[in-house]
Amino acid sequence: MSYPTRAVPAAGLALLALLGAAPAASAAGEGWSVAPAGGGRPSFYAEGTPGTALRDTVSVTNRTRRPVTFRLTGTGVPVTFADAEVRVPGRTRADIAFTVHVPEGAAPGDRAATIAVRDGDGGSASVPLLLRIGGPELSALTVERVAVHGDRVTYDLVNRGTTAVVPTLAVRVDGVFGTLVDRAPRTLPVELAPGRRLHLTEPWPDRPALDAVDIRLTVTAAGGARDSARTSARFVPWGGVVAGGVPAVGTAALAVVLRRRRRTAPGPAPEAVREPAELTGAAR
Repeated sequence: MSYPTRAVPAAGLALLALLGAAPAASAAGEGWSVAPAGGGRPSFYAEGTPGTALRDTVSVTNRTRRPVTFRLTGTGVPVTFADAEVRVPGRTRADIAFTVHVPEGAAPGDRAATIAVRDGDGGSASVPLLLRIGGPELSALTVERVAVHGDRVTYDLVNRGTTAVVPTLAVRVDGVFGTLVDRAPRTLPVELAPGRRLHLTEPWPDRPALDAVDIRLTVTAAGGARDSARTSARFVPWGGVVAGGVPAVGTAALAVVLRRRRRTAPGPAPEAVREPAELTGAAR
């Protein structure tokens, strides 16, 4: 904004004949207009870091012969007016101070907003406001809540940084007898804004009928963002075994699988390993 550090009065009224009319950025009908104070500006511009407050002034010009009451609002960014409602006499201009508050924790970048004015008859006019938020850009991404549900793996992606990211995903599944899935990193068709959480599903149509598996998802993004998460699952074809009248066979097979798993599996990776889930192949 212009003059962000200059103190301004709460609201000022000036006769048009003495001070001249402010150039209108937008107008409602022919009776009144609204524009940035000071002249020569088609719109407002503000620049600051999260947590700061920036001040400017908007001029509302009443060219009619009668007084008009106006209400002022800000859209797109937090705006506080010295007077949110002002009565402007005929052939007079009112200068109303306002403050733009840059939200704490806001991500760097530009935000489009407006200063809007409405009269008592439903007429309205607005002036664009561009807020540019400064600060360091941080790329950070986490993968969370990995789970197996039948023939799919579900997970959450969370943008923990201050800039939008387009993630890539790699999937690896290791069973008792070796690697079952090893999908190379691929770009996902999503873009995560800062702070956004997205729930996604990875298909796994060829999951095993009998095995104990470890599943690891690894996500990356531009700027050095990287994270991995793991979960485990045990697949037992209980339905087929019980139907054949030999439930002990399924139990014994699982025991053999788990014993071989313990003998051959490496030590735990640094990622947090969730408790294993026993699956029957039915989606939950």
